[in-house]
Amino acid sequence: MEKFFDYFDGRYRESILKKAPVEDGPVITISRLTGCDARQVAAILADELNHKFGLTKWKWVDKDIIYAIAKELNTDTQRVENFYKGIELSNISEMIMAFSGGFVSDLRVKKAIRDVVLSICKEGFIILVGRGGVSIAHEIQDALHIRLVAPFYWRVENVMRKKEMNIETAEKYVVDTDEKRFNLIQTFLDKKPLNIDYLFDATINRNSFAIQEIAELILSMYEKKVCRQIAERKKIQRIY
Repeated sequence: MEKFFDYFDGRYRESILKKAPVEDGPVITISRLTGCDARQVAAILADELNHKFGLTKWKWVDKDIIYAIAKELNTDTQRVENFYKGIELSNISEMIMAFSGGFVSDLRVKKAIRDVVLSICKEGFIILVGRGGVSIAHEIQDALHIRLVAPFYWRVENVMRKKEMNIETAEKYVVDTDEKRFNLIQTFLDKKPLNIDYLFDATINRNSFAIQEIAELILSMYEKKVCRQIAERKKIQRIY
């Protein structure tokens, strides 16, 4: 937990953002449609990565860690939720604004979110669930970007079970949350494409695979893309 405080220290964050691009990552981003169990996938994937490579530093991050930081900072969670009512950026932006102790403009909030999330991604060994990560980290070379999807009513039923909602409430929740997540991804892109499929290395249908299987698929893709890139780069460095 203490590690994440560093990203809110301006000097530390600046040092990470100034790293040479070749030193960035590795990072895995997981974007998802609502109800695709991305958090569970990320948790298993982090364990699989650490076990596979004999590490302990792979971790996964989503909005829960942001709320945990807010709690550690003694920030009023109600104030976090209501401080910027009507502006749907992300829970990260709300926390940063509450932490700042006063009003900040949209542009300042957007920059703060980008800098914090980008510094986390650049330092590496992070699985980032949502948070606009695929947009913010799209220039990091040693990155794998995954999108989880599933049929609408499969997701509605999953939400109904987990959140104990009736079907009408779950339908509205899925539609509204999908829209917010799509808008968040677009927020950090220079252009606003109607289709964001090109941002991802792979799209996986949650309806077709169990959570454990998806984690294993992502691990395999990580080895084939990112590990291969790192190995090839090291080979070139040895030659020269």
